[in-house]
Amino acid sequence: MNTLLNGLRRRAVDASHTMGPEPAVASGVVVSNVVKAYGAVRAVRDVSIRIAPGETVALLGPNGAGKTTTVEMVLGLTSPDAGTLTIFGMSPDEAVRSGSVGGMLQTGALPRHFSVRELVELVASVYSAPLQVRDVLSRTDLTDLADRRSDGLSGGQRQRVRLAMALVGDANLLVLDEPTTGLDVASRRAFWAVMRAVAAEGKTVIFVTHYLEEADAFADRIVLMAAGRCVADGSVTEIRAAVGTTIIRATLPDVEVDSLVSLPGVAAVERRGGLVELRCYDANGALSALLARFPQTADLEVQRATLEEAFLELTGPDEDVEGEP
Repeated sequence: MNTLLNGLRRRAVDASHTMGPEPAVASGVVVSNVVKAYGAVRAVRDVSIRIAPGETVALLGPNGAGKTTTVEMVLGLTSPDAGTLTIFGMSPDEAVRSGSVGGMLQTGALPRHFSVRELVELVASVYSAPLQVRDVLSRTDLTDLADRRSDGLSGGQRQRVRLAMALVGDANLLVLDEPTTGLDVASRRAFWAVMRAVAAEGKTVIFVTHYLEEADAFADRIVLMAAGRCVADGSVTEIRAAVGTTIIRATLPDVEVDSLVSLPGVAAVERRGGLVELRCYDANGALSALLARFPQTADLEVQRATLEEAFLELTGPDEDVEGEP
């Protein structure tokens, strides 16, 4: 495992030992040495994260990683067993009461017998300086559905209503748990167009997603969680570069796989008909040797590891991270 990957793991793990007391001034979202257990299940284990005001951060990890529990503690829906959380210098409960937080949760049904407009108006009424409901309905493409009752909405439409309810308070922090579940491709694209505009206004955004391409496209920073711990923390570029794997694809129908595996810098080779895929730890060396030895190489393509590959490697077992039984 390369130095950069170790650095990202170490950055996440060491945060719990290096993070000092929360600052007195408002400084975004500060999660310090937080622990949460449900009976014998340790959902969150000594997690520390700092999120600056105006930053968009994606929480990624396999099922059971502790992402949703972390989000619920940030929203004040549950309390940590140990550690502290502050939002703009306030406790989560204080931040919610002050109108500084808007949330879009993965679970929970919308109240029945209310129209879309009534639901958004209801949420707006608990904030001191909400946005205009008609503007939020327009922004979330709900104007034509404003008078429809919630129990007559499709799954994707309900997600858009949840987004409108999260946005209408004009909160400085938006927390979104799997926000695009149930949306088709076009709706997901429209959702993230809205979120880009929200982030451009200086809002702080934390979102949990299983769609790695969303994190790749929209996050300033990624926090990877596994088994209740933060296992890596960095920009999308850092996370992808940490894996250190480059893939070379080319058309070479008449070359034996063993001949390609023996090239310097090549870790593994896979053939699909006339196409070969070389996974390389030294792409420059492998590419030079490939072209020198097989000048007939055609349809050459070079690609860094995807975020999905980085995710799988960084959230895999590691003694330094998974040291607890």
